Amino acid sequence: MNKLSPSDFAYLYEECKLCYYLKVKHKISQPSMPMPGVFSAINTRLQTPLVGKNLQVISKRLPEGEVIKQEGWVESKTVPGTNVYLKGKYDLLVKNMDETYTLVDLKITQPDEGKIEKYQTQLSAYKFALENPKTGKPTQIVRTGLLLFYPDTVTFKAGNAIFKFPPTWMEVPIDERVFFGFMKEVNELLNGPTPKESKTCKWCQYRHIGDKLAHS
Repeated sequence: MNKLSPSDFAYLYEECKLCYYLKVKHKISQPSMPMPGVFSAINTRLQTPLVGKNLQVISKRLPEGEVIKQEGWVESKTVPGTNVYLKGKYDLLVKNMDETYTLVDLKITQPDEGKIEKYQTQLSAYKFALENPKTGKPTQIVRTGLLLFYPDTVTFKAGNAIFKFPPTWMEVPIDERVFFGFMKEVNELLNGPTPKESKTCKWCQYRHIGDKLAHS
């Protein structure tokens, strides 16, 4: 049984199938620099005050509903027709007025339409895990979306630099056919032969160049 992290779908899986295969099948991850702590600090400070409040305290343009949980861990049952399951941490869970739920992915990035397609499988994976948990009660997700923040302007007042982070809401369509098709594709990759390197993968290039120089 292969454990999949939804956060790997948007970047690692798309960047290099070999590196993705090595991580999932052999627990060999790409060497990487840790994300600068400032992003984690901003992310946490944006999310934490929202718990227990209506999402519209940020903006009336956002969906209405109470934020009931932030950074929640989920683990799913086996995805039907595969030998994979999902485990990861989503950003925000919002309880709607009709007792259903909206799943929100908060990101500090510039808004553009390409983000919807890029993060659709990630949000779909968290949705599946919440609706098909390994243990506990299922949570029905009827809406998913991206809540994007990016610094716009800065003012200096009373010894502080005050940044404005205008929010942007981007609805991410729910398409189970696309999600299960993607899961089948990932499952076939992991159960097949070792994939070829991506010609654009910087880590694969580094590995070959480093090996060549080390033995020249």
